[in-house]
Amino acid sequence: MQKLYIILLVLIVVSCNSESNKDDGKPMSEKPTVSTEFDKEVAAVLSKMTLEEKVGQMTQITLDVITKGDNQYSSSQPYELDSALVYKAIHTYKVGSILNTPGIPLSRQDWYKTIKTFQDEAAKTPRQIPIIYGIDAIHGVNYTIGATLFPQQIGLAATFNKDLVKEVAKISAYETRASSIPWNFSPVLGLGRNPLWPRLWETFGEDVYLGKTMGVAMVEGYQGTLGDPNTVASCMKHYLGYSVPLSGKDRTPAWIPERELRQYFLPAFKEAVDAGSVTLMINSGEINGVPVHASKFLLTDILRDELGFGGIAVTDWADINYLHTRHKVAETIKDAIKMSVNAGIDMSMVPHDFEFTELLVELVKEGSVSEERINSAVSRILKVKMQLGLFENPVTDPKNYPDFGSDKFAAVSKKAAVESFTLLKNKDNILPLADGVKVLVTGPTASSMRPLNGGWSYNWQGSEADTYAADKNTIVEAFAKKGNSIFVQGVSFEGENNINAAVKAAKQSDVIVLCLGENSYTETPGNTNSILLPKDQIDLAKALSKTGKTIILVLLEGRPVIFNEIEPLVDAVFMGYLPGNYGADALSDLLFGIENPSGRLPINYPKHPHAFVNYNHKHSDNIAVPNYYESDYDQQYEFGDGLSYTSFEYSDLSISTTEMNQDGSIEVSVTVTNTGSRKGKEAVLLFVSDLYASITPEVRALKGYDKITLDKGGSKKVSFTITKDELSFVNENLETVAEPGDFEISIGDLKKKIKLK
Repeated sequence: MQKLYIILLVLIVVSCNSESNKDDGKPMSEKPTVSTEFDKEVAAVLSKMTLEEKVGQMTQITLDVITKGDNQYSSSQPYELDSALVYKAIHTYKVGSILNTPGIPLSRQDWYKTIKTFQDEAAKTPRQIPIIYGIDAIHGVNYTIGATLFPQQIGLAATFNKDLVKEVAKISAYETRASSIPWNFSPVLGLGRNPLWPRLWETFGEDVYLGKTMGVAMVEGYQGTLGDPNTVASCMKHYLGYSVPLSGKDRTPAWIPERELRQYFLPAFKEAVDAGSVTLMINSGEINGVPVHASKFLLTDILRDELGFGGIAVTDWADINYLHTRHKVAETIKDAIKMSVNAGIDMSMVPHDFEFTELLVELVKEGSVSEERINSAVSRILKVKMQLGLFENPVTDPKNYPDFGSDKFAAVSKKAAVESFTLLKNKDNILPLADGVKVLVTGPTASSMRPLNGGWSYNWQGSEADTYAADKNTIVEAFAKKGNSIFVQGVSFEGENNINAAVKAAKQSDVIVLCLGENSYTETPGNTNSILLPKDQIDLAKALSKTGKTIILVLLEGRPVIFNEIEPLVDAVFMGYLPGNYGADALSDLLFGIENPSGRLPINYPKHPHAFVNYNHKHSDNIAVPNYYESDYDQQYEFGDGLSYTSFEYSDLSISTTEMNQDGSIEVSVTVTNTGSRKGKEAVLLFVSDLYASITPEVRALKGYDKITLDKGGSKKVSFTITKDELSFVNENLETVAEPGDFEISIGDLKKKIKLK
C-alpha cells in the first residue's frame, strides 16, 4: 500500500510539473515551478538568511587562502590549515564553497581531516549550512595519493565505449567521495576541433554526437542517484565555445556565429542538462567580443530559459575580475561583479580574497543587483547541497570506502587504456610481436609517468607524476617485465641527446619501440606556436631508420603532433593519447598480442601545418581543379580510423524503409563478422550525409556507434534507429530543422539512401 501511495504521489507531481511547463509567454527563469521537498527546505533556510550569509554562499575561495604560508597564493609545506583564517572565511565572510589543493596531492585521511574541519566550523554558524568542496578530478581523483587514474577524456573517447566511460566515471565518483569531496569539476563538454588548443585532450574529441553521448555517460556515472554517498555532483564545462579560440591559444578570443554555437557547441550541454547535471562552469574566454561571464544572453536567455538548467553556474578561476583586468569591459572590479551576477552567475570562483563578497553586498544595498537575483543564485546552491545530502552527512569518511585504489579498479583503468590505444599503421602485419624478440625502447616519453598521465595529475601541470606514481610502470619498466628489452633514452625533454647510443643499441635489437610525443601540460602553459614534432625527435627517428630495424612508433600526446616527415620510416604507429597510470602495461600487452587493439581516432590527425580540417567538413573544404590542383583535404589519419589484429567484414546493410515522415523512424542494421584469426572488439560507426540542404551540408557526420566483441568466426547484427533528430541541422533562422530530401547512410564501406518527406 505504501508503494502504491508513492507511485500516485510521483504521478501527481509529474502531472503538475507538466502543467507548469506549458507555454504562458514567460521565460523559464520567471515561471513558477512545482515545489519539491528540497525546494521547500531551501525556501525555509533562505527566509532566515541575512544578505551577508547569502552572498557568502555565492563565494568560492581556494584552499591557499586559509592555510599557513607566505600569502593567500601559496601554502607552506608541510601543509597546514590556519585556524584563524578558517574562522575568518566561514564566520566573518560566511563562505559557502572551497576548492583546490595546497599544491600537492593529499592522502584520503588528510582530505578527511581538512574537509571535516570546514564542516565542523560551518556547523557552528547560525544556519549550519555545510561547505561544498570542489576539485578537478578529471581522470580519477587525481589530487589524492593512491587513487586510480584513468585515461584522459580524449583517450576515453577513442574507446567508443559509452558503458566503459560510465563505469570509469562511477569509480572516479566513489574515490572522490572516499576523499571526502562531493563536487567534481568534470566533464569537459567542449569540442576539440583545433589541434593547437592545449586542452584538446580534456575533450571527447571533435564530433558533436560522440561528445554529447560520452558526456551523458560520464554525468550519469558521476551522479548516479545524488544523495548516495558514492556519487558526486558533476560539472559541465566550459559553457560555451571555450574550446575553439581563433588563435588556438588558451583563453584567447573565439569567433563563432550563433548558428554554429547552436549546431556544434550547445548540444552536449543540452544533453547533459537533460541527463540531470547539477552544476556548470563558465567559459573563461570571449565570443564575438563578448566575455561569456558578462553574457546574459548565454547565461540566462539560453542556459536558463531555453535549456531549463536549474543548477549552479560557477565561474572559472578569477574570471569575474578578468572582465576588468583582461577583457576591459568593466571599468572597476565592482562593475565586473555587477555585470556578471546580473548576467546569471551563481557562484564566483574568486578565488584569493573576499573582495567579491564585500562588493556584492554593497551592490545589493545600492540597488544595482536585486536581492531577487541573489535569492535565485543562493537557492540553487542550497538545493545542490541538499541533493548531495551534505546537510545530513557533510563529510564522508575514507574508512567507508574499502575499494579505494583497489586491484579491481586498476583493472578497469587498464581496460580503458587497452581500448583507447589506436593502431593507425601496421605494415605487413608486423604486429603483434613474437615472444622472445629483443626490443630497444627509446624516446623521450618512454621513461616517465608524465607523458602517460598528462596535466591535472597529482598537481596542475602533472610535473610530479614520477614521484606520486613511482609504483606504476613507465613504458621502459613495463617492457622490462616482459624480458629481453633494453633502454636508451635517445633524446629527452630536457635537451639531452644520446642518439648515437640509441643507434648502437638498435643494431643489437630486433625491434625498436620509439616513444615520441609531448610532456605533460595543461591550460595556458601548454600553449604552442607549432604542433610539428620537435626536431630532436625527428632526428632520432631518422637515425634509427638507417639501421634497417623494424620501428614501432608510439605517440603519447594530448594533441596530434605532426610527424609526416618520419611516417614513411616507421612500420607501425600506435596513438596512445594520455592513457593513465596503467597505459604502459596496456601498451606492452597490445604489442605482444595479449590484447587486441580496438581504439579509433576521435579527431582528424593533420598531416600538414595549417591544414586543420575536421572530418565533418563542408564540400567546399575539399576543392580540386582537374589537371591543375589536387584537393587540400589531406589528413595523416582520419576520424574513426583504427586497426585490429583481426579483420571484420560488414554485410547485409538493411533499412526498414526507404522513406520516412518527420515523426517517423528508420531501423538500420548491419551484420559484422570476425573474419580474422582471433577474438576482437569493433567499434561500429554509422554516418549520415545530407545530400542537399539550405545550409551547406557536411560531407558526413557521426550519428550512431556501438562497441561489440566477436570471437573468431563470430557474427553479430548491429542495429541503429534514425529519426529526424539525426537528420537535422540549425538553419539560417536559428531553427533546428530536418529538411525533406535525400540522405545517405554509411557503415563501413556500405551505403544506403533514404528520403525524408
